Amino acid sequence: MRREQSAGGVVVFHNSILLLKKFNGDWVLPKGRIEPGESMEEAALREVFEEGGARGTIIKYLRSIEYSFNSTRFNRKQKVVKKVHWFLMDVTNMRSKPQKEEGFVEAKYISMARAVEIAKHDDERDVIRMAIEEMRVV
Repeated sequence: MRREQSAGGVVVFHNSILLLKKFNGDWVLPKGRIEPGESMEEAALREVFEEGGARGTIIKYLRSIEYSFNSTRFNRKQKVVKKVHWFLMDVTNMRSKPQKEEGFVEAKYISMARAVEIAKHDDERDVIRMAIEEMRVV
């Protein structure tokens, strides 16, 4: 079993959230692996910029989510347990650019309600809902 730590952002601009469309049509939040020597916050900000082209500012830590999947690496099947740390972020403009090398074909700010509907993964929909609630408080 291998453990991985990732970080990502729910990036908010007014009443919209940045989602990335993968080549297969799935809409996801920007996230990625925490590099050695990097904090969770640094990784989240870097991944949001690398994958979505947005320069965010962290408002607050939302939560972590853990899930597992099977990976085939070097012709070996291995269970991977991944923990993702999610941050609520805001931006001052809607500039975005998908990272084509990672299989993203579109980066788009989508209305909060619609983002909850079209996000591919249940855990990401939950994090988006949490971010929406936090924005009502801020």
